[in-house]
Amino acid sequence: MESRNGGRMKEADLYKQAGVDLDAANELVSRIRPLVKSTFHASVITDVGGFGSLYSLGQLDYRQPVLVSSTDGIGTKLKVAFLAERHNTVGIDLVAMSVNDILVQGARPLFFLDYLAIGRMDLDLVSEIISGIAEGCRQAKCSLIGGETAEMPDFYGDNEYDLAGFAVGIVEKDAIIDGSEIGVGDEIIGLASSGLHSNGYSLVRRIIFQELGLSPNDIIPECGCSVAEELLRPTRIYTEAVQLVLREYQVSGMAHISGGGLYDNLPRILPGACQARLWEESWEVPNIFSFLEQQGKISQQEMYRVFNNGIGFVLVVPAESLEDALELLHGLGQKAFHIGSVHSRGDKEPPVIID
Repeated sequence: MESRNGGRMKEADLYKQAGVDLDAANELVSRIRPLVKSTFHASVITDVGGFGSLYSLGQLDYRQPVLVSSTDGIGTKLKVAFLAERHNTVGIDLVAMSVNDILVQGARPLFFLDYLAIGRMDLDLVSEIISGIAEGCRQAKCSLIGGETAEMPDFYGDNEYDLAGFAVGIVEKDAIIDGSEIGVGDEIIGLASSGLHSNGYSLVRRIIFQELGLSPNDIIPECGCSVAEELLRPTRIYTEAVQLVLREYQVSGMAHISGGGLYDNLPRILPGACQARLWEESWEVPNIFSFLEQQGKISQQEMYRVFNNGIGFVLVVPAESLEDALELLHGLGQKAFHIGSVHSRGDKEPPVIID
């Protein structure tokens, strides 16, 4: 694993007085070592603490392997973690945002790297964050092989931080899924989200904390839990379930429903002559969405552009594969719904209609 800070140095008192504690950085590496190594697979040929991370492709059975990469962050959902003083789940969000993206093209995640910038090195806080990243990697079946923690006094406040993540996956060249095979008559499967995931939080925070004046520990009766529990519910990782579907059935296209919602993400994979028609009552919508819609007086159009509204990932499959794919997903414990179908699109028609 790439070193989260450089090699050992003599104590730099002036540097410590300026806000950077090199000894704490070295202690962090010792603390997180077991967390990180719990994600390692046989292809990882490096240890924690090196300058670069080594991952061997030689053990992988691919004829024409193609690497697929993605990078993302968590956004202002982190502000909720700061308020609630809960930091053990945001790392799952970090992993999810990138591995769900590369999954869209059929890629299996291989390894993950993270970047953490923080105002002051708090070993307990940073260890908590990285425990979440490691858990996300275990869920995604990928190895956490590199990371950097940058202590940046005066840039971030105490106990404030930002995160960025980087995922690399692999797919056989002739198995890349790009949506080009989507055609009229295909059916659309929606995989349930766990809630808000990691999108729309600038609007969510304004409604809940500013307009309603709620605190993290207040209960949202409609959701049956506290504000912190609902808003910090981690993003669902779809890797395992979707990879099993890909092994068994033809999939014409996939989309990760993140920022932009169904209206903006589905068109990214649809051929120009195709239109996705979705049936609004065909899936379960978690109560947090109706709560926000009512309390924030948000239009239905904006709800579908800002939030996932209960659908976190979409698969487009040939009609003959629909029932079998749904049965497989349900057998895996994945909530999945037949939410629409693909039609021909007129010149002036929108790519997605929800009715």
